[in-house]
Amino acid sequence: RLENDVFTVGGIAQKYNCALKRLDWQQEQGFMSSLALGCNEVEIKRGMTTSSTAIFIPFMTRELRMDGQALYYGMNALSHNVIMADRKKLKSANGMYLGSTGSGKSFAAKRELLNVFLVTHDRIIIVDPMGEYAPLVRRLGGQVIEIAPDSPHHLNPMDVELNMTAGESPLSMKADFLLSLCELVVGGRDGLQPIEKTVIDRCVRLVYREQALGIENTKTPLLQDLYEELLRQPEPEARRVATALELYCTGSLNLFNHPTNVKTDNRVVCIVLK
Repeated sequence: RLENDVFTVGGIAQKYNCALKRLDWQQEQGFMSSLALGCNEVEIKRGMTTSSTAIFIPFMTRELRMDGQALYYGMNALSHNVIMADRKKLKSANGMYLGSTGSGKSFAAKRELLNVFLVTHDRIIIVDPMGEYAPLVRRLGGQVIEIAPDSPHHLNPMDVELNMTAGESPLSMKADFLLSLCELVVGGRDGLQPIEKTVIDRCVRLVYREQALGIENTKTPLLQDLYEELLRQPEPEARRVATALELYCTGSLNLFNHPTNVKTDNRVVCIVLK
């Protein structure tokens, strides 16, 4: 009867490409090995390929679950476990939202924004080309800055923070920023020439001369002050840079030629470019 049972069960297993062998005098060891105890009392070895061996490994997915100020980023498609990650602890903290139209990219970004606001103390700065984040930022008590020719909001690129840590020169940092700004304004394939950079650096230091000397109640310079200082220089390169700045000082795009009237130190700042 045992032989018949073994033959019957072996025939059924053969349909699924499985081979069964009878354990003579090893029934107890075979039973203990079949239990989920993690022990093998039957000394049988068999060569297997990698794909066949992988079937016996229950851990097929890689999980991402970090401690601390970790944020929710969705669910693992294979294990259905939540993905909790802290970007600041990763090798690269950058991220991208990719997907087709209407798949929820903006919603996912807003969800992460809200999680960062609630879980961490980080500052949040948003560059919003379509104005879709402004309502959420207002609900969070943040500052919405609209950049447009007819906008009531103004940002003065000449603002400078003199109270900086030791080893940092605020005027040197501001001069470097204004050099980059003028290079964008002037344009061209080669950017600013060495003489033009020298003239701009000289004018920046002249414009901030009173603030550098520590004179109290000094008015913060405007972009037009730099423009006028460039016009007073004898070099023709200075007039070329001043002519390029004219559109943004006295022309129709003079929105950056006003004192700053928004709170740029707010924890949540949304810059709308629509």
